[in-house]
Amino acid sequence: MKRRAYAMVVAVAVVMGLLAFICSKSLGYPLRDPDGFLGPAWLRLPLLVAGAFIADIVPRTLFRARGNPGRYKAEATLLIKEHWTKDRITLVVVGLISFYVTYVSYRNLKNFLPFIMSDGDGRPTKYDYALHRMDEWMLFGHDPSTILHNVLGTGVSAHVLSWIYLIFLPMVPISIVIWAVWSRNVSFGYWFITAQCICWALGTLSYYVIPTLGPNFFFPWLYKDLPDTGVAQLQDGLFNGRQNIRFDPFADGVQSVAGFASLHVAITVSLALVAQYTLRTKAFRVALWTYSGLTILATTYFGWHYIADDIAGLAIAIVAVYLAALGTGQKFERWGRRSHPTTSTDEIPIDDPDDELAPVLSK
Repeated sequence: MKRRAYAMVVAVAVVMGLLAFICSKSLGYPLRDPDGFLGPAWLRLPLLVAGAFIADIVPRTLFRARGNPGRYKAEATLLIKEHWTKDRITLVVVGLISFYVTYVSYRNLKNFLPFIMSDGDGRPTKYDYALHRMDEWMLFGHDPSTILHNVLGTGVSAHVLSWIYLIFLPMVPISIVIWAVWSRNVSFGYWFITAQCICWALGTLSYYVIPTLGPNFFFPWLYKDLPDTGVAQLQDGLFNGRQNIRFDPFADGVQSVAGFASLHVAITVSLALVAQYTLRTKAFRVALWTYSGLTILATTYFGWHYIADDIAGLAIAIVAVYLAALGTGQKFERWGRRSHPTTSTDEIPIDDPDDELAPVLSK
């Protein structure tokens, strides 16, 4: 008997989609496909796949043809047959659709948060005071952002960290496409996309368990010393969007303010974790871990999250990567320090293959 490597990611997408639909019908508010990098998700993902296809085929066709136009068609056809197999196409289609449904459901469930989690007088429930006091308790009475502003300064460091933080916006869809199109083992692509979807799902759950606005939105005076950066403009836009949606749920757009847990941390750490197990180039792995560390720093520096949010985001990443590994046929060894796939397709045997087969499958 076999099971499919995409079973878990499809299940996550279905659950998230059903929750978003039920909440939409219960509240009487419409579901929306929020705009983002390159437009709405339904448009930007196919565009990114098309770009990846061209980037995959054209340069290698030109290289193999050695400048002979008469060989272009034959070489391109051969490359497509070699790489764009049935399993690869299934990964791209199923993976991207599942991610699309999960992500759009996440954005809508986040949008509904102030209306579902409200107290007796209709105001959104928030736990910002409690988490802020926890931050100060952990730092012996000091605010973490104030410490970072004093240590790092509020000049060049603010602009550098803003750039690091905003890379996240295009990085999310681009990384999904990269793992779907270029992962050397199809099961690695399913592993990464499944882990990402689980992160979005668990992050949504955390918003409803401990709803917060985040330090910058709840204690804005702590961040008045920061310069006008792309992050500051984004925060202003999110705050205005939240106010518009709260008082007119049918206004255009969605509100995207929620503090616990940090999905910037969860997504970037899960990216680095899967890369640690699947990428052969050490420079890429080091770069992704460095990016994750700087992102964690930026979340506190700009007041997006409390320390507890970052810890929760880290926990979500670890859980998501582990569960996704189990669901897509990865086998850990040496106390989790290494792993190998138990399949090279979307079909996973119920019983793992013998260890001597693993090196063959991982090639």
